[in-house]
Amino acid sequence: MAHSHSHQQGHSHGHAHGHHAHGHSHGTPNSRAFAIGIALNVIFVVVEAVYGVLADSMALLADAGHNLSDVLGLMLAWGAAWLAQRQATKWRTYGLKKTTILAALLNALVLMFAIGGIAWESIRRFANPAEVAGTTVIVVALVGVVINTATMMLFMRGQKEDLNIRGAFLHMAADAGISLGVAVAGGLILWTGLQWIDPVVSLAIVVVILIGTWGLLRESLNLSLDAVPSGIDPDQVREMLVDLPGVEDVHHVHIWGMSTTENALTAHLVKPDPHSDDALLETLEGRLRKEFNISHVTIQWERNMRGCPMPDHC
Repeated sequence: MAHSHSHQQGHSHGHAHGHHAHGHSHGTPNSRAFAIGIALNVIFVVVEAVYGVLADSMALLADAGHNLSDVLGLMLAWGAAWLAQRQATKWRTYGLKKTTILAALLNALVLMFAIGGIAWESIRRFANPAEVAGTTVIVVALVGVVINTATMMLFMRGQKEDLNIRGAFLHMAADAGISLGVAVAGGLILWTGLQWIDPVVSLAIVVVILIGTWGLLRESLNLSLDAVPSGIDPDQVREMLVDLPGVEDVHHVHIWGMSTTENALTAHLVKPDPHSDDALLETLEGRLRKEFNISHVTIQWERNMRGCPMPDHC
């Protein structure tokens, strides 16, 4: 839908709003993924904690604690995805879409905090090597790898187009990596008897998680500050606007993320000729959605009346 209306000052405002559904990002498939993922991980946290106590293994207990933080992260992401579906109100005119960005940011911060704890514990273990409790640790850790990988795969598709879902995906990938590290370290220590293998493997996992989390943290922080979303080149958008028929200049271009899946744009277009404004808005809205994933568009026309000898006829 597109419409425009004129003002006496020689400016007109056109609004083109595309309201296409984002069911692929917040719909039933991801709700099911969150429900299954949370259920699997809650069960595994209980199992891992019980076996951690029985095997007297700090490694398993620490991993259970990290798994618990991931369950909380999943709940956070699911809650944000649900809130994003709430209708807009008189006071919250965009609804609660921004909660997906806040959840992605909080997820990244929780992950950074978690890997900080793992790094600290790993460094401490160089001075005080902990006895790894053998076969039980390996078996339980491998079960963790399977569960976390399965949960991660549930979010594989959605994470490509939704930063909030990517946060959940990275959480699960990190957890699978940690469980695998625990299993590998346990096997190597049983085989060689070298206790320092455990902290070395842990630190290697920390580096891998840090690389993935840093991107999530940077992107979610940028979105929360209304920066141009990644994947959109503002120069290309500007170039497309300038090349529109009848448009002489473009300024006040703003592009930001309304949520982790929906982007918005406002711009002033200098177009002296008012003819075909509505048709141009329809074309513009369609191109912005298709080429740049920008679905909420507000355009202000500027007729550039200055210097016109007969304003009523310009």
